[in-house]
Amino acid sequence: MKSLIYPEQKQELLQRIGRVQSTSTRLWGRMSAHQMICHLRDGYRLYLGEIPAEPVPGPAIVKAMIRTFALYAPVPWPRGKVPTHPAIDQVDGTGTSPAEFAQDVAGLGDMLERFTQIPQSYQWKHPGLGPLSYPQVMRLGYLHADHHLRQFGA
Repeated sequence: MKSLIYPEQKQELLQRIGRVQSTSTRLWGRMSAHQMICHLRDGYRLYLGEIPAEPVPGPAIVKAMIRTFALYAPVPWPRGKVPTHPAIDQVDGTGTSPAEFAQDVAGLGDMLERFTQIPQSYQWKHPGLGPLSYPQVMRLGYLHADHHLRQFGA
């Protein structure tokens, strides 16, 4: 399973991020390529606890089932089926607005580097998925980026 635990998979994501252009066309969804870059950066900031997010209501058992499917099912995430949490929604929420494309891409690379340096003791509570261990957060960090990079053909 791919994960940001592995340096070569972080490098893969960085290379794919480098292929995204401000003019890249989305294959699904509502974000522009530039908004997607800011969305991914905000996602890592959320995972690090730097962006507060209200929990999504729901029973813990349901969150556990969704978490298991989202992190371990051998299929890509569905396109346009899961609503974006408002804290990191660049279209309708309070996500970071795009500024200068190259600078935002560099900022995403820096954030990805910082994210992959968190200690193995790290734990975090995802607003919709519930508690995540270090390996789960690293898997989520990979899958979220992979999903949106595929959205732009990268």
